[in-house]
Amino acid sequence: MAGPYDLVVIGTGPGGYVCAIRASQLGLKVAVVEKRATHGGTCLNVGCIPSKALLHASELFEEAGHGFADMGIGVAPQLDLEKMLAFKAEGVKGNVDGVAFLMKKNKIDTYHGTGTIAAAGKVQVTPENGGEITELETKAIVVATGSDIARLPGIDIDEKQVVSSTGALELEEVPKKMLIVGAGVIGLELGSVWRRLGAEVHVVEFLDRIIPGMDLDVAKQFQKILTKQGMTFQLGSKVTGLKQDASGCTVTIEPANGGEAQEMAADVVLVAIGRIPFTEGLGLEDTGVAIDNRRRIVVDEHFQTNVPGIYAIGDVIAGPMLAHKAEDEGVAVAEILAGQSGHVNYDVIPNVIYTAPEVASVGKTEEELKEAGIAYKTGKFPFMANGRAKVNRTTDGFVKVLADAKTDRILGVHMVGPHVGELIAEAAVIMEFGGSAEDLARTCHAHPTLTEAVKEAALAVDKRPIHM
Repeated sequence: MAGPYDLVVIGTGPGGYVCAIRASQLGLKVAVVEKRATHGGTCLNVGCIPSKALLHASELFEEAGHGFADMGIGVAPQLDLEKMLAFKAEGVKGNVDGVAFLMKKNKIDTYHGTGTIAAAGKVQVTPENGGEITELETKAIVVATGSDIARLPGIDIDEKQVVSSTGALELEEVPKKMLIVGAGVIGLELGSVWRRLGAEVHVVEFLDRIIPGMDLDVAKQFQKILTKQGMTFQLGSKVTGLKQDASGCTVTIEPANGGEAQEMAADVVLVAIGRIPFTEGLGLEDTGVAIDNRRRIVVDEHFQTNVPGIYAIGDVIAGPMLAHKAEDEGVAVAEILAGQSGHVNYDVIPNVIYTAPEVASVGKTEEELKEAGIAYKTGKFPFMANGRAKVNRTTDGFVKVLADAKTDRILGVHMVGPHVGELIAEAAVIMEFGGSAEDLARTCHAHPTLTEAVKEAALAVDKRPIHM
């Protein structure tokens, strides 16, 4: 028996390690359990961080090959995929080593192995090599085990020809043709990487639109931009079969509502239909922890399950599967355990797609406001009319601000365009403080910057933009 601890966190992804650090800052004695050899979870090891490295490198590769000449820079880029993957791995190592350093700095005990809840207040750690089981005694347990890839029935993922997001980060050569199942964030980001590096990319999506859940106006514009870049889309369609041989894959595709099937050949098939909570093997059923029909752990407003002393955060509970959402929940539950008032504002959680251009969103979409019967005003401003975007040749996209028709309070902001993953933070801050479109419009923005498009969209809510 090890401990006793005030808190044991199972999983050291963004939610878990942030929770552990905040709890330690507040004076709690903390231990973490991690099944991987490195900290950081899916995000740092095989998700957010490595994909952003490849997105960055591939964007520069494409810009060098197609954009530099127009700016008077003569180059002829050559792809060294092995070195690009090494660049990605270096970035991953730097991040996971950084988390390990933070564990030591904050005096957090680390146990590597599979964590299982034996009972409230007891966690068993089984080493991956099958060594001796360690039992941890603790006052509180936080489950932060994240999520796993969702799979298509009857289709095996070998991470070579048929890959998940993990395998798509490790391809040894650029495929001639990549077929992506799912037009969500993961599929479009990774599809963008391989298209820039030379692959022909075809996306099959069950719904009649891409990026479901995001603002429809943004989705339509984003699809036009990606199509112009060279991606092709087959919406309202489903993959019903897949055959593999030495030459590649043959995929059977049917209309979502029924109809004649067709076959399509591809060198690599990326299955990117979403993620599911990782709750298997944690001992939840044996301890009586309630789970819903989507395998998510049910928690109350304080992130506590129906079993006192057992809490959960991140992808294993309801809400968007986003690293920063998990981080905020980790901080909140740590503060609650320390006797403070931890809280997460779920109405102000930004969402970003890191393609080029980027897509970013925070708050309600137009579709959600219409469904709720909320009267609203809209202000929209194109990057085509922004001075900085013009000289940078990054004019695709727009900013849209949605404000309450009576109070002018900002209800949602949606963007597609250059660096909007950074610009969205301005919208999140003003929404967190209950600001209005008028507040945003009257805030002085530096010139020339892309942020002026945000100000102009806020001005457009009152139908008074200056540059349009």
